[in-house]
Amino acid sequence: MTGLTAPTVHRLSNGLTIVAEQMPVEATNLSLWLGAGSAVESDDINGIAHYLEHMIFKGTRQLPTGLFERTVEQCGGATNAATSQDYTHYYITAAPDDFATLAPLQIEMVLNAAIPDDAFERERSVILEEIRRSHDNPRRRSFYRSMEAAFQHLPYRRPVLGREEVVQSLTAQQMREFHHTWYRPQSITAVAVGNLPVEDLVSIVADGFDTALAERSLQDHPLEIETSLTRPSYLAAEQPFETIQRYDYEDPTLQQARLSFMWRVPGMDEVHHTYALDAIAYILGQGRTARLVRDLREERKWVTSVSATNMTYARQGIFQITVQLPAAAIPEVEQAIAQHLQSLQTDVIQDEELERVRTLVANQYIFGNETPSNRAGLYGYYHTLVGDLTPALNYPARIRALDAIDLQRAAQQYLSPQACGIVVSKPAS
Repeated sequence: MTGLTAPTVHRLSNGLTIVAEQMPVEATNLSLWLGAGSAVESDDINGIAHYLEHMIFKGTRQLPTGLFERTVEQCGGATNAATSQDYTHYYITAAPDDFATLAPLQIEMVLNAAIPDDAFERERSVILEEIRRSHDNPRRRSFYRSMEAAFQHLPYRRPVLGREEVVQSLTAQQMREFHHTWYRPQSITAVAVGNLPVEDLVSIVADGFDTALAERSLQDHPLEIETSLTRPSYLAAEQPFETIQRYDYEDPTLQQARLSFMWRVPGMDEVHHTYALDAIAYILGQGRTARLVRDLREERKWVTSVSATNMTYARQGIFQITVQLPAAAIPEVEQAIAQHLQSLQTDVIQDEELERVRTLVANQYIFGNETPSNRAGLYGYYHTLVGDLTPALNYPARIRALDAIDLQRAAQQYLSPQACGIVVSKPAS
């Protein structure tokens, strides 16, 4: 398994990138990826990217509220969206025969959102309730604390949903300016995958954008406005931890403690440095036979759950070990994790363990890219964050090319147990 066959990539004169692939499955997917997530916000509009994701579905001059979703459902299709730190992503999945009808509607929705004042005010309560529910979720609270500890300056430290007091003060005009600044063809990767010829997929999407852009130019809201919304200038990666930085919280809603180890590591703009860390995450904490899972949960039964993840944002990555456990077990578990990390740096990983990782990655890659929506998500994510599909296509091969020395060096360089962030949230004593 060396990777997928490369799809067709077209760059249009208006700046739009179209990625297209015919796939012999009786479905089609159009995914519109915008490089405009919460990381491009300033502090005073934190949450506007996610709020805008909601407002996109409130219609345009050509599409009254609800008409797009009803049309998709009448065709037996599905549509949804998601906002992250580095991107916002809109998609539809439908039968190939309906693609030419639905794709232009989706493009019109995304490019020409009306964002009327009354609908904006009604949706504010929905956003605020989503924020409140996230604070009621112990896992989300622990994640927010970890991100605030991991990032001192980068905007990844802020919640994607925004802060309640900021969302309370946002205006529809601010959102219209944000939409005008970021929702442009040059900021969009349109990925079309499904059982239609590539030339049909490309022409349907290109024509849809031409029509929507022509409509946009006729609208009377101020498209020519000068706006101060620009990509923040402080996106340089932060320096690794030099010592152990500890953050302790008391959380009366918890039944068990949460423990998180974090290291600042390379992000997607240094994607070649991420492969070894991905493999180490599998070795430590992904699967029942992973080292930390087997030792701490299965054998010693000290923890309820443990996992390791290499989270790769555009400008920075965070390698994280997360644990749920009785508060009394924290000292022993912290020591055991430090010993496992030290072992990675001093002991060579055996071939059998490395082969397990290679097989897992290859199989998950295959299983995770069997549908048009999976494939479109893979292409959109990599093109948006890296600007290149090669890492997406060759990921299993890059993992398979790693040897034990590569992993040992990565552990030595990035995962010191004496230089990391540690966040502990304990139930009330």
